[in-house]
Amino acid sequence: MTRWQKGKRLNPVVFDMPIEKIKSGWYSDKYFLRTKQILDKDNHHPHVLMQIFCRNEAIVCGIDEAIAVLKLCTDEPEKLKIKALHDGDRVKANETVMTIEGDYALFAHLETVYLGVLSRPTAVATAVRKVVQAAMDKKVLFFPARFDHYRVQATDGYAAFISGALGVSTDAQGTWWGQKGVGTVPHGLIAAYDGDVLKAALAFDKYMPEEIDRIVLVDFSNDCIGTSLRVAKKLGKKLWGVRFDTPLDVKDVSVIETKGKEAYGVCSELVFKARKAFDEAGFSNIKIVVSSGFDEDKIKTFNKLKVPFDAVGVGSALFKEKIDFTADIVRVNGEPLAKVGRKYNPNSRLETV
Repeated sequence: MTRWQKGKRLNPVVFDMPIEKIKSGWYSDKYFLRTKQILDKDNHHPHVLMQIFCRNEAIVCGIDEAIAVLKLCTDEPEKLKIKALHDGDRVKANETVMTIEGDYALFAHLETVYLGVLSRPTAVATAVRKVVQAAMDKKVLFFPARFDHYRVQATDGYAAFISGALGVSTDAQGTWWGQKGVGTVPHGLIAAYDGDVLKAALAFDKYMPEEIDRIVLVDFSNDCIGTSLRVAKKLGKKLWGVRFDTPLDVKDVSVIETKGKEAYGVCSELVFKARKAFDEAGFSNIKIVVSSGFDEDKIKTFNKLKVPFDAVGVGSALFKEKIDFTADIVRVNGEPLAKVGRKYNPNSRLETV
Protein backbone atom coordinates (compact mmCIF):
# COMPACT_ATOMS: atom_id res chain seq x y z
CA MET A 1 0.00 0.00 0.00
CA THR A 2 1.40 3.41 -0.99
CA ARG A 3 2.29 5.70 1.90
CA TRP A 4 2.54 9.45 1.61
CA GLN A 5 5.94 11.12 1.81
CA LYS A 6 6.00 14.78 2.71
CA GLY A 7 8.13 17.28 0.82
CA LYS A 8 7.39 16.73 -2.85
CA ARG A 9 4.75 19.10 -4.16
CA LEU A 10 2.02 17.98 -6.55
CA ASN A 11 2.27 19.13 -10.16
CA PRO A 12 -0.38 21.85 -10.78
CA VAL A 13 -1.60 19.88 -13.80
CA VAL A 14 -2.89 17.08 -11.57
CA PHE A 15 -5.75 19.23 -10.27
CA ASP A 16 -7.43 19.50 -13.69
CA MET A 17 -8.69 22.99 -12.93
CA PRO A 18 -11.21 24.95 -14.98
CA ILE A 19 -8.50 27.55 -15.49
CA GLU A 20 -10.34 29.99 -17.72
CA LYS A 21 -13.39 30.04 -15.45
CA ILE A 22 -11.23 30.70 -12.40
CA LYS A 23 -9.30 33.42 -14.21
CA SER A 24 -12.55 35.07 -15.25
CA GLY A 25 -13.76 35.26 -11.65
CA TRP A 26 -16.58 32.75 -12.12
CA TYR A 27 -15.87 31.16 -8.73
CA SER A 28 -14.85 34.39 -6.95
CA ASP A 29 -16.78 36.50 -4.48
CA LYS A 30 -17.91 39.48 -6.50
CA TYR A 31 -16.12 42.06 -4.38
CA PHE A 32 -12.77 40.41 -5.09
CA LEU A 33 -13.45 40.35 -8.82
CA ARG A 34 -14.53 43.98 -8.75
CA THR A 35 -11.39 44.86 -6.76
CA LYS A 36 -9.25 43.48 -9.58
CA GLN A 37 -11.32 45.28 -12.22
CA ILE A 38 -10.95 48.60 -10.39
CA LEU A 39 -7.20 48.21 -9.91
CA ASP A 40 -6.72 47.32 -13.58
CA LYS A 41 -8.89 50.17 -14.87
CA ASP A 42 -7.22 52.68 -12.55
CA ASN A 43 -3.75 51.37 -13.49
CA HIS A 44 -3.11 51.04 -9.76
CA HIS A 45 -0.67 48.29 -8.88
CA PRO A 46 0.17 48.19 -5.14
CA HIS A 47 2.85 45.72 -4.12
CA VAL A 48 1.36 43.79 -1.23
CA LEU A 49 2.16 40.96 1.14
CA MET A 50 -0.86 38.71 1.65
CA GLN A 51 -0.77 36.46 4.71
CA ILE A 52 -2.92 33.33 5.12
CA PHE A 53 -3.73 31.52 8.38
CA CYS A 54 -6.40 29.51 10.18
CA ARG A 55 -7.53 29.88 13.77
CA ASN A 56 -7.31 26.17 14.60
CA GLU A 57 -4.53 23.73 15.32
CA ALA A 58 -4.69 21.57 12.21
CA ILE A 59 -3.06 19.34 9.63
CA VAL A 60 -2.84 21.71 6.71
CA CYS A 61 -3.81 20.43 3.28
CA GLY A 62 -4.62 22.15 0.00
CA ILE A 63 -1.35 24.08 -0.09
CA ASP A 64 -0.29 22.56 -3.41
CA GLU A 65 -3.70 23.21 -4.94
CA ALA A 66 -3.68 26.82 -3.72
CA ILE A 67 -0.25 27.25 -5.29
CA ALA A 68 -1.63 25.78 -8.52
CA VAL A 69 -4.47 28.33 -8.50
CA LEU A 70 -1.93 31.14 -8.26
CA LYS A 71 0.38 29.67 -10.89
CA LEU A 72 -2.27 28.78 -13.45
CA CYS A 73 -4.90 31.47 -12.98
CA THR A 74 -2.90 34.69 -12.97
CA ASP A 75 -1.64 36.37 -16.13
CA GLU A 76 1.92 36.79 -14.86
CA PRO A 77 2.55 34.23 -12.13
CA GLU A 78 6.31 34.71 -12.40
CA LYS A 79 5.82 38.14 -10.82
CA LEU A 80 4.42 36.64 -7.62
CA LYS A 81 6.59 35.45 -4.74
CA ILE A 82 4.90 32.60 -2.89
CA LYS A 83 6.10 31.06 0.36
CA ALA A 84 4.25 28.14 1.89
CA LEU A 85 4.24 25.17 4.20
CA HIS A 86 3.75 21.67 2.82
CA ASP A 87 0.61 19.59 2.75
CA GLY A 88 0.64 17.42 5.84
CA ASP A 89 2.34 19.97 8.11
CA ARG A 90 0.85 20.38 11.56
CA VAL A 91 0.11 24.04 12.32
CA LYS A 92 -0.74 25.90 15.49
CA ALA A 93 -3.72 28.22 15.74
CA ASN A 94 -3.05 31.49 13.87
CA GLU A 95 0.22 30.24 12.39
CA THR A 96 0.91 31.62 8.91
CA VAL A 97 0.67 28.83 6.32
CA MET A 98 1.32 30.86 3.15
CA THR A 99 2.29 34.33 1.97
CA ILE A 100 1.78 35.84 -1.47
CA GLU A 101 3.81 38.88 -2.43
CA GLY A 102 3.42 40.97 -5.56
CA ASP A 103 1.11 43.20 -7.56
CA TYR A 104 -2.30 42.85 -5.90
CA ALA A 105 -4.08 43.37 -9.21
CA LEU A 106 -2.63 40.06 -10.41
CA PHE A 107 -4.31 37.90 -7.75
CA ALA A 108 -6.98 39.92 -5.96
CA HIS A 109 -9.75 37.94 -7.68
CA LEU A 110 -8.39 34.55 -6.55
CA GLU A 111 -8.81 34.87 -2.78
CA THR A 112 -12.13 33.02 -2.66
CA VAL A 113 -10.69 30.11 -4.59
CA TYR A 114 -7.35 29.61 -2.85
CA LEU A 115 -8.92 29.93 0.61
CA GLY A 116 -11.60 27.43 -0.36
CA VAL A 117 -9.12 24.84 -1.57
CA LEU A 118 -7.31 25.14 1.76
CA SER A 119 -10.35 24.97 4.03
CA ARG A 120 -12.07 21.72 3.13
CA PRO A 121 -9.03 19.42 2.75
CA THR A 122 -7.47 20.81 5.92
CA ALA A 123 -10.64 19.94 7.83
CA VAL A 124 -10.67 16.42 6.37
CA ALA A 125 -6.93 15.90 6.90
CA THR A 126 -7.23 17.03 10.52
CA ALA A 127 -10.13 14.68 11.20
CA VAL A 128 -8.39 11.75 9.53
CA ARG A 129 -5.15 12.33 11.45
CA LYS A 130 -7.07 12.17 14.75
CA VAL A 131 -8.63 8.87 13.71
CA VAL A 132 -5.31 7.44 12.47
CA GLN A 133 -3.65 8.32 15.77
CA ALA A 134 -6.53 6.76 17.69
CA ALA A 135 -6.25 3.59 15.58
CA MET A 136 -2.55 3.25 16.41
CA ASP A 137 -1.26 0.25 14.43
CA LYS A 138 -4.64 -0.55 12.84
CA LYS A 139 -5.30 0.31 9.21
CA VAL A 140 -7.78 3.16 8.62
CA LEU A 141 -9.97 2.94 5.51
CA PHE A 142 -11.46 6.19 4.21
CA PHE A 143 -15.13 5.42 3.49
CA PRO A 144 -17.13 8.68 3.41
CA ALA A 145 -17.54 9.14 -0.37
CA ARG A 146 -21.31 8.57 -0.26
CA PHE A 147 -21.80 11.39 2.24
CA ASP A 148 -20.88 14.28 -0.04
CA HIS A 149 -20.84 15.47 -3.64
CA TYR A 150 -18.78 13.32 -6.00
CA ARG A 151 -16.78 16.32 -7.25
CA VAL A 152 -14.94 16.63 -3.93
CA GLN A 153 -13.68 13.04 -3.90
CA ALA A 154 -10.20 13.74 -5.28
CA THR A 155 -9.61 16.51 -2.74
CA ASP A 156 -10.96 14.46 0.16
CA GLY A 157 -9.05 11.34 -0.79
CA TYR A 158 -5.77 13.23 -0.97
CA ALA A 159 -6.44 14.86 2.40
CA ALA A 160 -7.02 11.41 3.89
CA PHE A 161 -3.90 10.03 2.21
CA ILE A 162 -1.54 12.69 3.61
CA SER A 163 -2.94 12.05 7.09
CA GLY A 164 -2.26 8.32 7.07
CA ALA A 165 -5.38 6.59 5.77
CA LEU A 166 -4.28 3.42 3.99
CA GLY A 167 -7.24 2.85 1.73
CA VAL A 168 -9.85 4.85 -0.16
CA SER A 169 -13.10 3.56 -1.57
CA THR A 170 -13.15 5.20 -5.01
CA ASP A 171 -10.64 5.59 -7.80
CA ALA A 172 -11.36 9.33 -7.82
CA GLN A 173 -10.19 9.63 -4.22
CA GLY A 174 -6.81 8.19 -5.17
CA THR A 175 -6.35 9.93 -8.49
CA TRP A 176 -3.78 12.54 -7.41
CA TRP A 177 -1.23 9.93 -6.33
CA GLY A 178 -2.32 6.96 -8.42
CA GLN A 179 -4.10 4.67 -5.96
CA LYS A 180 -7.18 2.63 -6.83
CA GLY A 181 -10.20 2.30 -4.61
CA VAL A 182 -10.57 -0.77 -2.39
CA GLY A 183 -13.81 -2.49 -1.51
CA THR A 184 -15.53 -5.48 0.00
CA VAL A 185 -18.34 -7.73 -1.15
CA PRO A 186 -21.16 -5.20 -0.45
CA HIS A 187 -24.68 -5.59 0.85
CA GLY A 188 -26.05 -4.78 -2.61
CA LEU A 189 -24.30 -7.74 -4.22
CA ILE A 190 -25.48 -10.00 -1.41
CA ALA A 191 -29.06 -8.85 -1.89
CA ALA A 192 -28.73 -9.49 -5.63
CA TYR A 193 -27.94 -13.11 -4.76
CA ASP A 194 -31.12 -13.39 -2.65
CA GLY A 195 -29.32 -12.57 0.59
CA ASP A 196 -26.92 -15.50 0.22
CA VAL A 197 -23.56 -14.15 1.37
CA LEU A 198 -21.72 -17.28 0.30
CA LYS A 199 -23.05 -17.11 -3.27
CA ALA A 200 -22.12 -13.43 -3.51
CA ALA A 201 -18.63 -14.11 -2.14
CA LEU A 202 -18.06 -16.96 -4.58
CA ALA A 203 -19.21 -14.78 -7.49
CA PHE A 204 -16.85 -12.02 -6.36
CA ASP A 205 -14.00 -14.51 -6.14
CA LYS A 206 -14.80 -15.93 -9.57
CA TYR A 207 -14.93 -12.69 -11.50
CA MET A 208 -12.61 -10.26 -9.70
CA PRO A 209 -8.84 -10.24 -10.45
CA GLU A 210 -6.67 -12.25 -8.07
CA GLU A 211 -4.78 -9.18 -6.84
CA ILE A 212 -7.95 -7.77 -5.26
CA ASP A 213 -8.27 -8.73 -1.59
CA ARG A 214 -11.27 -10.93 -0.83
CA ILE A 215 -13.04 -9.07 1.97
CA VAL A 216 -16.65 -10.04 2.66
CA LEU A 217 -19.35 -8.13 4.51
CA VAL A 218 -20.82 -10.67 6.91
CA ASP A 219 -23.55 -8.86 8.87
CA PHE A 220 -26.35 -9.24 6.26
CA SER A 221 -28.14 -11.96 8.25
CA ASN A 222 -26.98 -10.59 11.61
CA ASP A 223 -24.70 -13.56 12.28
CA CYS A 224 -21.21 -12.24 11.69
CA ILE A 225 -19.37 -15.20 13.16
CA GLY A 226 -21.44 -17.97 11.58
CA THR A 227 -21.45 -16.27 8.17
CA SER A 228 -17.70 -15.65 8.33
CA LEU A 229 -16.98 -19.29 9.07
CA ARG A 230 -19.17 -20.49 6.19
CA VAL A 231 -17.36 -18.21 3.76
CA ALA A 232 -13.95 -19.14 5.17
CA LYS A 233 -14.60 -22.84 4.69
CA LYS A 234 -15.25 -22.23 0.99
CA LEU A 235 -12.64 -19.59 0.18
CA GLY A 236 -9.95 -20.84 2.55
CA LYS A 237 -6.67 -18.91 2.33
CA LYS A 238 -8.08 -16.69 -0.42
CA LEU A 239 -10.26 -14.94 2.14
CA TRP A 240 -8.23 -11.92 3.28
CA GLY A 241 -10.77 -10.77 5.81
CA VAL A 242 -14.35 -10.10 6.81
CA ARG A 243 -16.06 -6.81 7.59
CA PHE A 244 -18.50 -6.35 10.46
CA ASP A 245 -20.97 -3.54 9.69
CA THR A 246 -23.81 -4.25 12.12
CA PRO A 247 -26.17 -1.23 12.43
CA LEU A 248 -25.98 0.76 15.66
CA ASP A 249 -29.52 -0.24 16.66
CA VAL A 250 -29.05 -3.98 16.09
CA LYS A 251 -27.49 -6.76 18.20
CA ASP A 252 -25.62 -9.54 16.45
CA VAL A 253 -26.99 -12.98 17.26
CA SER A 254 -23.79 -13.87 19.10
CA VAL A 255 -24.34 -11.12 21.69
CA ILE A 256 -28.14 -11.15 21.78
CA GLU A 257 -28.18 -12.04 25.50
CA THR A 258 -25.75 -9.27 26.44
CA LYS A 259 -27.34 -6.35 28.28
CA GLY A 260 -26.63 -2.67 27.81
CA LYS A 261 -26.22 -0.28 24.90
CA GLU A 262 -22.60 -1.39 24.41
CA ALA A 263 -23.88 -4.67 22.92
CA TYR A 264 -25.42 -2.95 19.90
CA GLY A 265 -23.71 -2.48 16.54
CA VAL A 266 -20.16 -3.65 16.08
CA CYS A 267 -19.35 -4.09 19.74
CA SER A 268 -16.17 -5.20 21.43
CA GLU A 269 -17.69 -8.49 22.62
CA LEU A 270 -18.64 -9.43 19.06
CA VAL A 271 -15.09 -8.92 17.84
CA PHE A 272 -13.54 -10.80 20.76
CA LYS A 273 -15.88 -13.75 20.18
CA ALA A 274 -15.22 -13.71 16.45
CA ARG A 275 -11.44 -13.74 16.82
CA LYS A 276 -11.64 -16.65 19.23
CA ALA A 277 -14.00 -18.60 16.95
CA PHE A 278 -11.85 -18.00 13.85
CA ASP A 279 -8.66 -19.09 15.60
CA GLU A 280 -10.26 -22.21 17.06
CA ALA A 281 -11.60 -23.18 13.62
CA GLY A 282 -8.14 -22.85 12.07
CA PHE A 283 -8.75 -19.51 10.36
CA SER A 284 -6.27 -17.34 12.25
CA ASN A 285 -5.35 -15.77 8.89
CA ILE A 286 -8.73 -14.03 8.60
CA LYS A 287 -8.50 -10.34 9.37
CA ILE A 288 -11.37 -8.43 10.96
CA VAL A 289 -12.42 -5.07 9.55
CA VAL A 290 -14.91 -3.07 11.63
CA SER A 291 -17.17 -0.26 10.42
CA SER A 292 -20.50 1.48 11.10
CA GLY A 293 -20.50 4.34 13.59
CA PHE A 294 -16.76 4.40 14.22
CA ASP A 295 -15.11 7.67 15.13
CA GLU A 296 -12.04 8.75 17.08
CA ASP A 297 -13.62 8.03 20.48
CA LYS A 298 -14.95 4.57 19.61
CA ILE A 299 -11.63 3.55 18.08
CA LYS A 300 -9.79 4.73 21.21
CA THR A 301 -12.17 2.67 23.34
CA PHE A 302 -11.57 -0.43 21.22
CA ASN A 303 -7.81 -0.05 21.51
CA LYS A 304 -8.02 0.59 25.25
CA LEU A 305 -9.95 -2.69 25.58
CA LYS A 306 -7.42 -4.42 23.27
CA VAL A 307 -10.18 -5.47 20.87
CA PRO A 308 -8.55 -7.68 18.18
CA PHE A 309 -9.57 -5.83 15.00
CA ASP A 310 -7.17 -5.27 12.10
CA ALA A 311 -8.67 -2.34 10.21
CA VAL A 312 -11.46 0.18 10.59
CA GLY A 313 -13.62 1.84 7.97
CA VAL A 314 -14.63 5.37 8.92
CA GLY A 315 -17.29 7.35 7.09
CA SER A 316 -19.25 10.50 7.90
CA ALA A 317 -17.31 11.12 11.13
CA LEU A 318 -14.47 12.37 8.96
CA PHE A 319 -16.58 15.30 7.73
CA LYS A 320 -17.38 16.74 11.17
CA GLU A 321 -14.41 19.11 11.39
CA LYS A 322 -14.84 22.67 10.15
CA ILE A 323 -11.75 24.79 9.55
CA ASP A 324 -11.68 28.17 7.82
CA PHE A 325 -8.76 30.16 6.46
CA THR A 326 -8.33 33.91 6.41
CA ALA A 327 -6.20 36.08 4.12
CA ASP A 328 -5.06 39.58 5.06
CA ILE A 329 -2.88 42.16 3.41
CA VAL A 330 -0.27 43.03 6.06
CA ARG A 331 2.22 45.07 4.01
CA VAL A 332 1.71 47.54 1.16
CA ASN A 333 4.64 48.82 -0.90
CA GLY A 334 7.04 47.54 1.74
CA GLU A 335 5.37 49.22 4.69
CA PRO A 336 3.32 47.58 7.47
CA LEU A 337 -0.38 48.06 6.78
CA ALA A 338 -3.20 45.84 8.00
CA LYS A 339 -6.72 46.07 9.35
CA VAL A 340 -7.05 46.55 13.09
CA GLY A 341 -6.47 43.24 14.85
CA ARG A 342 -4.10 41.88 12.20
CA LYS A 343 -0.33 42.16 11.83
CA TYR A 344 2.50 40.54 9.96
CA ASN A 345 3.19 37.16 11.52
CA PRO A 346 6.34 35.74 9.89
CA ASN A 347 6.90 31.99 9.91
CA SER A 348 10.40 30.62 9.41
CA ARG A 349 8.93 27.27 8.32
CA LEU A 350 7.60 28.70 5.05
CA GLU A 351 9.51 27.68 1.95
CA THR A 352 9.76 29.67 -1.25
CA VAL A 353 7.82 27.98 -4.04
